[in-house]
Amino acid sequence: MTSTDIFEIMGTMRAMRRLKPDAVPDALIRKILEAGVAAPNGGNFQTWRFMVVKDPVPKKAVQLLYKRAFDETIGPRYATAAPPPGVSKERYARQHAAVEYLTEHFHEAPVWIVACLIDGATPNRMAGASIYPAVQNMLLATRALGLGSTLTTRHLLFAKEADAALGLPDGVHSYAILPIGYPMGKFGPVGRTALGDVVFSETWGTRYEG
Repeated sequence: MTSTDIFEIMGTMRAMRRLKPDAVPDALIRKILEAGVAAPNGGNFQTWRFMVVKDPVPKKAVQLLYKRAFDETIGPRYATAAPPPGVSKERYARQHAAVEYLTEHFHEAPVWIVACLIDGATPNRMAGASIYPAVQNMLLATRALGLGSTLTTRHLLFAKEADAALGLPDGVHSYAILPIGYPMGKFGPVGRTALGDVVFSETWGTRYEG
């Protein structure tokens, strides 16, 4: 299900956590990467780096950390949390099941793109402005090409171990992993709350009516 309508792409870009093991052509991965490096970044210094990972060995090592993070933190949070705004209880349960599926099969996604920054010894919140626009561009390109992915940062709960498993040098840190493959499910409208509940006009708490 490819698309060129940017608003349709954004409105139907569900997180695809169930991916087929089928190989993804390198030409499509290149298109995704080209979209990433077209993104804005601080001072246009382009301190981003992207690793395309297909080797199952480092992927499995990171998946073990990914599962540990689920078992210790993410899983209990899902099990006790109420559904988020705009999402029914049933849909939230399906989402939780998909998160569990990705946890077990993370390493089986045919391609990972690991988004990194050369940011020295002390990463900070401002640094995200130089990598996450690229990540979003890649997600949009992935959806436009009919491929599935999701932005995941869970491995950062064990960042040092994960970066070591990926073979990153000192001064370089991963900020996200995009597992990419052909989706098992279908794209469709995303579940979100109404604008009026999250957008304010001029002052905090003043409902936006535009």
